[in-house]
Amino acid sequence: MTGLSERKKQILANVVEIYVKTGEPVGSKGLISASGLNCSSATVRNEMNDLDRMGYLVQPHTSAGRIPSEKGYRYYVDNLMPHREIDEFTRRLIDAGISPAAGDPEKLVNTARELLADITKCAAVSTAPVGSLNVIRKIELVPVGTHTAMMVLLTSNGILKSRLCRIESELNARILEQFYSICERFFIGKPSGEISPAEIQTIAASVDYDYFALLPLLGALSDLAVSTNDSKLILGGEANLLSRMDYGERAVSLLRFLNSREPISEVIRSSKDDIDVKIGSENMFRQLEDSSVVVARYKVRGDDSGSISVIGPTRMDYPLVISSMKYITDLLGRMITSALEE
Repeated sequence: MTGLSERKKQILANVVEIYVKTGEPVGSKGLISASGLNCSSATVRNEMNDLDRMGYLVQPHTSAGRIPSEKGYRYYVDNLMPHREIDEFTRRLIDAGISPAAGDPEKLVNTARELLADITKCAAVSTAPVGSLNVIRKIELVPVGTHTAMMVLLTSNGILKSRLCRIESELNARILEQFYSICERFFIGKPSGEISPAEIQTIAASVDYDYFALLPLLGALSDLAVSTNDSKLILGGEANLLSRMDYGERAVSLLRFLNSREPISEVIRSSKDDIDVKIGSENMFRQLEDSSVVVARYKVRGDDSGSISVIGPTRMDYPLVISSMKYITDLLGRMITSALEE
């Protein structure tokens, strides 16, 4: 978007940053004092009037200063927002917080979500991927008794599922060998979404093995495969929204909306970029008209493998949120990749 002079750009950027920090409308004198603009109060006031007429600023009350409009935030994020690396303290906080989860992809995602909510003082949402990327990488069957075993399934994008299963026959070396033979032949490297109970029964009946002993194990495998394809959306940091003065009483209805899961899932699915910022009405649902949703995708082995999102008021510290998300998703992708290669 064009049409703003350099001075108007500077004033708009300063208004956004001061308002994000203070929560108070910004007047011309306060703007000069806070930003060090080298021009008169009258000049700044005229420029702010122009920005108001152009739709970048709004005046919430007569005789009050200005605050950014949705259009103003959009222009700031797209054109004026400074590139910011996270500070050393925040980097150490993230590294120390996420390191204990190394080796467990699901725990890594959950820890990253909670860290992001704490850093941004907003709500955070993590999603696990579904579809063709969800390939079965490893299946383990660990005997814990004569007739009982713990089954563990790991997918290529880091989803780890486990369950206890029991069979009537003795869980001996022959049964384990047959089970692993079937897994290697029919399931390893296959998208988990393609595994169904009917296919399990067909496979079990087609091989020259102990059908009745293997069927409960393969049924458990089917259940685990199905569970990895649930669109798992987990919300964290909800209490942060209750403390944001921007929402007031609206925070409760926003939380109710977020906890319904599917609408916010739709917003997240519509985001295609590695980092996507949707402001106010861009979020499709009226319940988000006072909110921004920032979606960041993490990659495992170069492929999209889920996302972490931040949801908060449009008066959001966008440089902090975006720099934190970039660092966390990059770290998350590397650590999940490392865990899968061990």
